[in-house]
Amino acid sequence: MPPAFPMLTVLSMFYYMCLRRRARTATRGEMNSRRAIESNTRALPINVEIVQYAKEVLDFSSHYGSENSMSYTMWNLAGIPNVYPSSGDFTQTAVFRTYGTWWDRCPSARLPFTRTPSTFCSQDYVELAFEEPVYPTAVHILETYHPGAVVRILACSANPYSQNPPAEVRWEILWSEAPTKVNGPQARQFTPCIKQINFPTNLIRLEVNSSLLDYYTELDAVVLHGVKERPVLSLKTSMIDMNDIDEDEDEEKFACGMDNLNKQFSIVTLREWPTNGYFDKLPYELIQLILSHLTVPDLCRLAQTCKLLYQHCCDPLQYIHLSLQPYWARINDTSLEYLQSRCTLIQWLNLSWTGNRGAISVSGFSRFLKVCGSELVRLELSCGHFLNETCLEVITEMCPNLQELNLSSCDKIPPQAFNHIAKVGRLKRLILYRTKVEQTALLSILNFCSELQHLSLGSCVMIEDYDLIASMMGAKCKKLRSLDLWRCKNITESGIAELASGCQLLEELDLGWCPTLQSSTGCFTNLARKLPNLQKLFLTANRSVCDTDIEELAANCTHLRQLDILGTRMVSPASLRKLLESCKDLSLLDVSFCSQIDNRVVLELNANFPNVFIKKSFTQ
Repeated sequence: MPPAFPMLTVLSMFYYMCLRRRARTATRGEMNSRRAIESNTRALPINVEIVQYAKEVLDFSSHYGSENSMSYTMWNLAGIPNVYPSSGDFTQTAVFRTYGTWWDRCPSARLPFTRTPSTFCSQDYVELAFEEPVYPTAVHILETYHPGAVVRILACSANPYSQNPPAEVRWEILWSEAPTKVNGPQARQFTPCIKQINFPTNLIRLEVNSSLLDYYTELDAVVLHGVKERPVLSLKTSMIDMNDIDEDEDEEKFACGMDNLNKQFSIVTLREWPTNGYFDKLPYELIQLILSHLTVPDLCRLAQTCKLLYQHCCDPLQYIHLSLQPYWARINDTSLEYLQSRCTLIQWLNLSWTGNRGAISVSGFSRFLKVCGSELVRLELSCGHFLNETCLEVITEMCPNLQELNLSSCDKIPPQAFNHIAKVGRLKRLILYRTKVEQTALLSILNFCSELQHLSLGSCVMIEDYDLIASMMGAKCKKLRSLDLWRCKNITESGIAELASGCQLLEELDLGWCPTLQSSTGCFTNLARKLPNLQKLFLTANRSVCDTDIEELAANCTHLRQLDILGTRMVSPASLRKLLESCKDLSLLDVSFCSQIDNRVVLELNANFPNVFIKKSFTQ
């Protein structure tokens, strides 16, 4: 019984430190106003509030639209509203590439990383620049269709229009919440209660999660309210909410508190249990298993407690799979150097969204891979704008076992750099969505990477002849299972014929917004007959898709699970009934803007086939 008292003493000290820190924070007015400040609080001095729309879209992870137009692109978020307060599907809005959980249920779906903190659920982001740096008082997001995707709003200390970039770039979370299901697709103005920050900002980042949505979310504009001078809060009463004690806010100060607590805990521990109690009597493997449930920051904190746990927390076996994407705002060269000795056996590495604005240098990234790249099998680098040709060269030299490479939206990599990827002969998955890969480099990759199973070339606008690319795939990539040719502008029935003849294992094919494909040439019929394993087929915005194509799919592709024929004018309810009766596994059918499929037909089909999500979009 006596050994429990030192622990109670430590816990008491911990709560006392947290409460004292919160109380001190409250008197300075830096506490979260939503949870900690009474409604009778007022700001002094009174500043004139500045209201401004986004001036420019600086960066984003994906969008539904084309790189060469404004329809459904993130660039629509700049400026005043185009649509709001109207509701519906409008091309003048900003739309991300995915929605729902359909992309997680198709053959190209990737396995998730373990140890992802439950608080991180972001799937996409967009960064917006405003004219004037202000201390934010409110952020209004004008959502015009299927709202509810925004899960986090952040502010940055860096001024994108300043000639003198700061030595340190800070990101502060203004608001964060788990995804929520909003009843109805109608437009709304979303104004969450944001936290006060201690620096002015004109760079706002929205992060979204569309997994609960029934269709694509559409954003029209973002309004930033703020004042030029930092508000000084006058508190009549300071209310401290115990729920406000979390590790997300004031993390550096909390870390200092933890250091002090660890020192106190160490003194007590060494005095009472000089042999680490019974913990060091557990099998090494069991302790490793227990620690495998901790997040990376928790592992780093736990390593400070005692030598035994330090040894376990630094064991490279704890870092076989490592995702640093949830911590993108804090990852820099120092972070990589700190983790370097622990990652010598790493096989999966996720650095997506990290390193931008100088946080990770080419030399820092190269040093890390030279030590930790030999066992790498999977490397996620989505939106890594620090990447250049040197980085790709280092990847191909230092990662001989690499099988999966994600360069999605790495639009700063020069075209010639992609030639290096051809040296990675074991590649099974390659994602080049929204990159500047050119035809010569891609042909070389396809020629030497014959093990490819999953390939994404969506929105790759610098490829001149997709028929030649499709022909090379048919000749060299016999194991291909999924292919994304979203918004490919020049593929014809000739390329489709070569592809279907050579890649008969295809289970997933995205030909959305490919305007040069015409049903009258028999290209879709040919696909249906030669690709019986198809589970996902997107023919989005192809107005020529007709009943014959649907009936061929019903007859030959009975494993079909997802079909998008948005925009066709030539498909009748009768052919859809045949498809639904034949394809028992079908779970998604998008018939938005199909002129022959009205709401009455959709209701009837939903009644007869309740297991299929049949989407019919609208515009008011």
